[in-house]
Amino acid sequence: MAKKSDFAEILIRQGIISADQYAEAKRVARTSGKKVHDQLIVLGYATEVEVMKAMAKEHGLEYIDLNEVVIPPSIVELVPESVARENSVLPMAEEDGSLKVIVSDPSDLEAFDKLRFILNRNIEIALAPRSAIQEAINRHYGQTEDQSADSMLQEFTDTAIDFTETEQETGGGSDEVIDETSAPIVRLTQLIITEAVQLRASDIHVEPFEDRVRIRYRIDGVLVERDSPPRRLLGALLSRLKILANIDIAERRRPQDGRIKVTVGDKQLDLRVSILPTNHGQSCVMRVLDKDSIRVGVRQLGLSENDFRQFKNLIRRPNGIILVTGPTGSGKTTTLYAALNELNKPDRKIITAEDPVEYYLPGINQVEVKHHIGLDFAKIIKAMLRQAPNVILVGEMRDSETAQMGIQASLTGHLVFSTLHTNDAPSAITRMTDMGVPGYLVASSVVSVLAQRLVRVICPKCKQPHQPSDAQLEAAGITPEMAATAKFMKGKGCGNCSKSGYRGRQGIFEMMMMTNKVRELAFAGAPTQHLYRVAVAQGMVPLYHDGIRKVLAGTTTIEEVFRVSKRPEE
Repeated sequence: MAKKSDFAEILIRQGIISADQYAEAKRVARTSGKKVHDQLIVLGYATEVEVMKAMAKEHGLEYIDLNEVVIPPSIVELVPESVARENSVLPMAEEDGSLKVIVSDPSDLEAFDKLRFILNRNIEIALAPRSAIQEAINRHYGQTEDQSADSMLQEFTDTAIDFTETEQETGGGSDEVIDETSAPIVRLTQLIITEAVQLRASDIHVEPFEDRVRIRYRIDGVLVERDSPPRRLLGALLSRLKILANIDIAERRRPQDGRIKVTVGDKQLDLRVSILPTNHGQSCVMRVLDKDSIRVGVRQLGLSENDFRQFKNLIRRPNGIILVTGPTGSGKTTTLYAALNELNKPDRKIITAEDPVEYYLPGINQVEVKHHIGLDFAKIIKAMLRQAPNVILVGEMRDSETAQMGIQASLTGHLVFSTLHTNDAPSAITRMTDMGVPGYLVASSVVSVLAQRLVRVICPKCKQPHQPSDAQLEAAGITPEMAATAKFMKGKGCGNCSKSGYRGRQGIFEMMMMTNKVRELAFAGAPTQHLYRVAVAQGMVPLYHDGIRKVLAGTTTIEEVFRVSKRPEE
């Protein structure tokens, strides 16, 4: 057998990979033309951090955790942004006239020679994972607060290229002078998308105002403002986005929709594009659809132990309707997809009706609603029942017909998942009755309603103990006895969470089981308040209380729970 390279020996000695796994990675690397260490990561045998640490040991280099180090702006300025991005290197420190840079591949001697030539100084190297370097480049160049010269848009703001304003309607479409394929605007568009992905944004907002264009990213559900490109860039930027999304660039008066497929790093992403004409020009919102974000198991959703057990039992039922409720952006789709992933086995047929299909799930038949040809939810449900499915997902119960069809499907022996836009779980029952569905049908078909919201999770890297004030505790309804055993935490703000103190989100839930008592009330058409009181008496934990539970456990903060839910009147 050929001699193993040292880093692989280290990984095998540490028990991270086996000799067989190494041999397989080597074989795949030979056919794919990738390097062996990259292939170990792609195959999932070792993490990027484990491989990097082993390589650092092999080459006698320092391994750097980029979330722990602070690099001063004076050092960052020594390497131009374009050089850093192109070669995935980050300057770290100056030592005796030489520059210490962080790289991800110690064997890339060509890149180091190029750096020595460009920077005209000696180069020392340290190692860090490639993804961490990319994120740090983005943080240090894209988000250096005080230096506008480091702004990602500075290059385009300062160019002498005249992006002729195209918003003035001058009589016809033939006078379009912009060249949207010109390099700067292409690079600007790519930069905006890449930066959004690296900052884990779920949406990109490009909004025109009288004298500027505002770019905002929605990160963990909260909008963060980035740069303001000059107003003259708007026409070219929008045309570029429309070309990517296959949208008619001559149409400027109607709302338009499209989809962009992009590759950022190793990730294949879909962007759902929506264009809306406003009084200052067209506004564009892009929803970033990342397949990784919905590969969540039911366990990771954040359900309490009791709710988790009940939910696992519910989704294994042969029939009935399970409703997930909450406003837009409260994670309903993720919860439903987690349930479908759990059920997605070769012995089950799953069909979904969605408007639109956002994520493509292997092994699941997904149907998209097309209103312009009359293909709506009700029609799809009728047709899908002839396909003999076991599980059906109806994107949303918007009207009486869809709700009735969903109920018929559940009564004929199918498990039906669907969503409703209501504020809490008991309201879902009254909402269906209001839609015109008879109470006896609701009572006999719905097996559970799960209401949810998303709260931001405190950043694990900078969380530290924190004592809320007495006024805060009182407002939140936390008693001194509860506070005595609580682990209150708060994020200080670090590079890992872009100084926000939060990284990632988790659900807070309210699960209402259809007990006999609740069924009787649904059958009688009882008001929401009555349903709510009985559901709580029968063991339902209100949304707010589930949130406070997570505050006491040190997962999130009181402010976050107040942001998404209100304290119930006892």
